[in-house]
Amino acid sequence: MNNQPENPASPRQRLENAMFDVEHALGMYAASFCTLPAEGIYDRESLAPLMSVIESCHIYLIGFVPRITLVGAHQNNDELHIEFEVLGASHTISSKLLEGLELKNEEGNYYLEDVSGGRYWPDANDLSQHLSSKTGMIDFSVKYIGQAYGQDGSRNALDRLLKHETLQRISLLGVPEGHRLTLLLLSIQPKNQLFTIFNPFAKSKDEDGVRIRSGLDKLFNTSEAERTTLYEASLIRYFCPQYNKEFKDSFPSTNLKVLSDCYEKDLSAVVAEICIDDLPFRLKSEVVEPKHRHIAKHDLHKSEDRRVFFGL
Repeated sequence: MNNQPENPASPRQRLENAMFDVEHALGMYAASFCTLPAEGIYDRESLAPLMSVIESCHIYLIGFVPRITLVGAHQNNDELHIEFEVLGASHTISSKLLEGLELKNEEGNYYLEDVSGGRYWPDANDLSQHLSSKTGMIDFSVKYIGQAYGQDGSRNALDRLLKHETLQRISLLGVPEGHRLTLLLLSIQPKNQLFTIFNPFAKSKDEDGVRIRSGLDKLFNTSEAERTTLYEASLIRYFCPQYNKEFKDSFPSTNLKVLSDCYEKDLSAVVAEICIDDLPFRLKSEVVEPKHRHIAKHDLHKSEDRRVFFGL
């Protein structure tokens, strides 16, 4: 008796089993971001330099990030060494200094001073990103995902968060020791993108170009409001955050209004990406392991002959 598993279908066989020779997937990705401690949403003065980015952010993630505490810093010739504490462990970041910079310390406030008296200090996001890469400990644990759009994009994530019951609830229930309640605001790319597969081995041929035209119609006629909701729903289904209810089990579905046009144009899948090189942490949840890059791909059809994206 042979207990060996059957050989999986080869890429050629997968292509031959596909239903249509033209398949489309709607793609969405985060183009820019802003991250801040939850209490920072009330500090308008500190937010002012960030507003140009925040105004375009309609997606927000609420979560916990390990608290990074500056322990000290010292200079060794042209090298700067900064010591931090994260979850009870000490970590040091070292870097070369530009000529003429000297480390100063005024009652625990460190800064770098040049020969003309100018003051500098490394960017907090850059330091966090460096620590994340070095230690593998700086992870954003996603607890809730939401959106704010309003009329023609008039509302941004900050507008919604200022009166957000779930944010207040998470705060009141308590933040794990050594962590900080943190917000990640995302701006989705301003234009749609479409992934298309042309499969000459498929069972059915698009002789009259109807499937090509349907994909192009979806590419050029998906509104920003629709894209925002699709992106939000895709991330919720992917991360399954603790405090979300809608979309965790119901996305994708033919019963959802936001997907009606995707089904009408017979798209195969929707894809939402968070692939930002300079995020200062990895993202994770109870069901997703910590990673710097996340691609949430959702097939819109259950049958195997329609699941053609990223599966070969």
